[in-house]
Amino acid sequence: MPNVLLHTGDEPFLIPPKALKCLLGRGDGDAALLYLALLRHQGTLSPRALTREMRWDTERMDAAEAVLGELGLVASDSAAPDAPPPQDFRQDELAFQLENNAEFTQLIAQVESRLGKRLSPVDLSRLLGLMNELDLPSDVIYTLVNYCVERHVAQHGAGRRPKMSSIESEGARWYQMGITTQAAAAEYLKRRARQQAHYAEYMRVLELGDRLPVKSEEDYLSAWHEMGFPPETVALAYDKTVLNCREFKWAYCNGILKRWDADGLHTPAEVEKDEQTGEKKSGKRHQTDEDEVGKYVRQLKKKRAREKQSADS
Repeated sequence: MPNVLLHTGDEPFLIPPKALKCLLGRGDGDAALLYLALLRHQGTLSPRALTREMRWDTERMDAAEAVLGELGLVASDSAAPDAPPPQDFRQDELAFQLENNAEFTQLIAQVESRLGKRLSPVDLSRLLGLMNELDLPSDVIYTLVNYCVERHVAQHGAGRRPKMSSIESEGARWYQMGITTQAAAAEYLKRRARQQAHYAEYMRVLELGDRLPVKSEEDYLSAWHEMGFPPETVALAYDKTVLNCREFKWAYCNGILKRWDADGLHTPAEVEKDEQTGEKKSGKRHQTDEDEVGKYVRQLKKKRAREKQSADS
């Protein structure tokens, strides 16, 4: 069979066979693209540092990085340096702002104190871009910095601080969502706090501890919350996943919950009733043994009730 690839004449670079096998097996296009970009830079840049080059938002980058982390192809919380400054970086403009913009210099002092380091010229350029290019007020920027620091510490431990490139990307996301005032920022943070409370309950019933979910995990949790599932139903889906797969698999658990949502089943009682009758509301029959599943659900409810009673006492 003739070669279908068009050769460009460039010197080829090799993808490690193990990495290639993992990427093909996972079938995640964004993860594969991110790996190629990292390979192109020979691993000298962190994924976040490639945000500008790849023209991705923070959420898309985080999701792709999380997949590569799960596959064991990138180190978590990489210490690789930031990307080089953009071509439109202007030292004369930065110098002018440092000399004449009191609000900017005050913000620099606040951000440096929060990050525990002196900001480099590249960092200062990113900070100035948030203020001038995105037109974010200084109080909103400082709220943004605090949010990024607290999220980073929760994910990676005390003493860890995010890079300005990460803060810049999150600021662009805030701008896209219309978070350009302190009132809008406060409302967003309240909404995020409520979401995180629900996520924490989900993480506990999934027996994943008190850690914050990574971006790919948060996508599942957010979808389940929007579907209206209480933690008790997620716990039931978790147990069925482990029972069938011998381990927890996010995609399998998500498939169970999506099926229940499509059938209008959201509480353990609704699921139990449906399992006992063996009939979905759409008229299709379940393929699981009705008596066995019904018995399992009842035993699980008793177990959860005992655990709740022990926790309350």
